[in-house]
This record gives sequence, structure tokens and C-alpha cells, in this order.
Amino acid sequence: MKKLIFFSFIYLCLSCAAIPQTQPDDIVASLDKKYEHYSDIAQQIWEHAEVGYQEEKSAALLKDELRNAGFTIKEGVADIPTAFTASYGSGSPVIGILAEYDALPGVSQDHVPMRQVKVEGGAGHACGHHLFGTASVAASIALKDWLTANPGKGTVRLYGTPAEEGGAGKVYMVRAGLFNDVDAVLHWHPSSGNGANAASSLSNKSAKFRFYGIASHAAGAPWNGRSALDGVEAMNYMVNLMREHVPAESRIHYVITSGGEAPNVVPEFAEVFYYTRHPEMQWVRDIFDRVVNAAEAAALGTDTRMEYEVIHGLYNVLPNETLSKIMYKNLEKVGGVHYDSEEMAFAEKIKSTLFPAARTDLEKAKMIAPFEVIEKGKGGSTDVGDVSWIVPTAGLRTATWVPGTSAHTWQAVAAGGMSIGKKGMLNAAKTITMTALDIFANPSVLKEASAELNRRRGETFVYEALLGDRTPPLDYRK
Repeated sequence: MKKLIFFSFIYLCLSCAAIPQTQPDDIVASLDKKYEHYSDIAQQIWEHAEVGYQEEKSAALLKDELRNAGFTIKEGVADIPTAFTASYGSGSPVIGILAEYDALPGVSQDHVPMRQVKVEGGAGHACGHHLFGTASVAASIALKDWLTANPGKGTVRLYGTPAEEGGAGKVYMVRAGLFNDVDAVLHWHPSSGNGANAASSLSNKSAKFRFYGIASHAAGAPWNGRSALDGVEAMNYMVNLMREHVPAESRIHYVITSGGEAPNVVPEFAEVFYYTRHPEMQWVRDIFDRVVNAAEAAALGTDTRMEYEVIHGLYNVLPNETLSKIMYKNLEKVGGVHYDSEEMAFAEKIKSTLFPAARTDLEKAKMIAPFEVIEKGKGGSTDVGDVSWIVPTAGLRTATWVPGTSAHTWQAVAAGGMSIGKKGMLNAAKTITMTALDIFANPSVLKEASAELNRRRGETFVYEALLGDRTPPLDYRK
């Protein structure tokens, strides 16, 4: 009887050993096998080129992919029709992955290395969010496969976040408490190079200032009119004078979105759209309030009426060195983007279209920038900032564009619509997957990441959205 029990035990052990265990390397390799599939999804979103809060087809495509993979989908979260969450697994740690998919207006471009508008007046993925959303979905599904093959506690949750470009989709999701139970957030962004710094960004607050005057014949009875355009121009003049008296790191920019209909009619309505930025959100609050003062003064001086609508407000990104070092280590393992002969020829033609000062060595697409901690942001803004003040957050960038290319350009759209962009996308998916696997394997690192978050934001921090209690501006691109 003892021999029977002994041999039964041996048989059970051998049987257990025979069960194939899915290893992290296998999960990463599975992404290579699905490269064509995910490239096709990204290309479809590139073709849709839907602007903020109008990404119905793009969001549906990503939700279908996740739903078919076994994720539980919650649609229309935070009162935004094109926002969603997709979850798989149970228990802690909960790892959130951000996915964007909105395009930019007026940057339509075909996937060719010269300026060639695809749809006259149309939108284009000049910030590469078609790649962003697809890579994040790919990473989430890869992690789901690992959780399925290696049962245990842990949850992966993808956040479908619309309208990053000026619509602040993530801010409304943060405000709705959708990140309150998350232990870490991972994200990435298309770029012209590769890096995974613990880097900040610029805080940003925007508004549309609307002036209302009195229409009249501009030649026959101008004294009976009050020009709303005069109000806009007076405001712009005062704000431009103000530039001398704000911190050097500040950025203020605007476009006149409506200036009248005909020269011989005194404009009854005019509108100007302003962005105010600074590395610290406290300064953004102050600068924005001064811009409002200028608008009120302009209305008083031109005998017009002014009202304004805050469109979005973003915190600066709070770096998390703890998580970023893990992300950087994995990006180094994945490596940069290597061009084949066709891609190199494409890149050379794109390079020739850039300003001479921007032209750089195309070999930089292969390189990984050294790790840095950048406390003060510069350049752009992102609604990832608000997320990073709530949850320890780490991100990376990969070379989806030809080195030297700026975001929000036709050159970025072109490269994002061909294999250069898709190769960078795959590298991002692999890096996010590997980073999440490291956290699942060693969840104790989250205590250190959380402690760093509390140290950076301060123990007394209480979240308050810069955009206040306004509802999502679902029509801001209409």
C-alpha cells in the first residue's frame, strides 16, 4: 500500500511537471506572431482619423478586440460615450494601461514621404494615437494570456481614453474615481526616438473666450456697431504684453476661431481659443486668471460682452523613478527600431523635408536615450498628468517617426501610416508587457512606488481638477 501511494505521488509530480507553464519570454514572443494583426488594427484607426470625443469607430474596434479576448468591458464611463475600461483577472495588484486613439484636425496626409493630403480639410494621426491605442491593447491581451496560463491574483485593466488632444478625457475619468483602486499605471507615446525617462510635462489650462458686440454697416453706420473682433484683438494685445511678466518657462498661445463674416459688417461675434502652460500647475492657475482679466478688460474697453468656457485643464506629470527604472530596463532589452532598405529610403525622403536644424542621424531610431529624471517639464502637455498624481505612473516613447520629426506634422502622419510606425508600436507593446510582468512577479516594488508618489505630491495633497466641475466638452471639435 505504501509503495502504491509513493508511486502515485511520483506520477502526480511528473504529471504536474509535464504541464507546460507559460513563461514571460513566450508571452513577449507571442506579440511578434500577432504583428500583422495589430498592424491592421492600427491602420484601420489611422484611416478613421477621428477627432476628440468623436472616436466611435476607433473605440469600437479596440473594444471588440478586448471583448473577444475575454475582457469585461464598461462603456461610456465618466459620461463620455467613447471612453471605456476593459478588465481581466481579479485581486491585486491592479495594473492600469492607458490607450489613446484620437486624431488631430487639419493634418490629413497619405502614407507617402511628401506632402500629399488624403482628405481635403480632414484629420490625421499626427500624434500617433492609432499606434498608442493598439499597442496598449496588444500588451493588455498578452498580459491576460499570461494571467490565464499562470493563475494567481492580479488584474490588468485597459483604459480607453478619448480626446487627449485638448479634450482632457483622462481628467474626467480621474475625477470620476476610475483610478482609485489601481496600483500602477503604464503608458507610452509615439515619438522620433526611444526613451523611458522619469519625466514631467507642462501643466495646461485652456478656454474659449467669446465676445459679443453689435452688428452694423461698417461704412454706412459704424458708430452704431460694437465690434466683437475688436474685443478679441484688444485681449490678444494685452496678453502679448503680459508675456514679459510671466516666468520664462511659461507658454501662452491662441487661435482666433471666429473673427466675423464680411469686412463690411461690424462683427457681432468673435472667439479666440487660448492655451496657458507652465511646468507647475500653481503657476498655470495664476497665468490663466490674468488672461481672464485681460479678456474682461478688453470687453470693457470695446463696449462688448465677454464670456468664456474652460475647455480643459491638466496637471503636470509627476515622475515616478521607481517604476520608470523598470520600464527603462525593459526598453533596453527590446531595443530600438531597425529600418529595412525600403524604410530607410522612405526615412531619407522624410528627412529632406524637415527644417535643416531638425535633420539628424537616422541611426538614432535604433538607439535608446540614457535614463534621466526630469523634474520640470518642457514641450507639451498631457492628461496623463492627472493620472500620475493619483497612481504611480511610468511611460516610454518609441521611434514611430523618422528621427527629427516633430509631433503634429504631416511627416508624423506619414510614418505612422506605414511600417516604421508599426515597428515602434510593437516595441512599445513588448516593453509595457515586460514591465507589467515584472510588477506581477514582484509586487512589493509598488510600496516603494507609492511612497515616492506620496513624497513628491506631499502628504496633504487633495486632488482638484483644474477644469473644475464642468462636464466633458463632447462638442469641442465640432
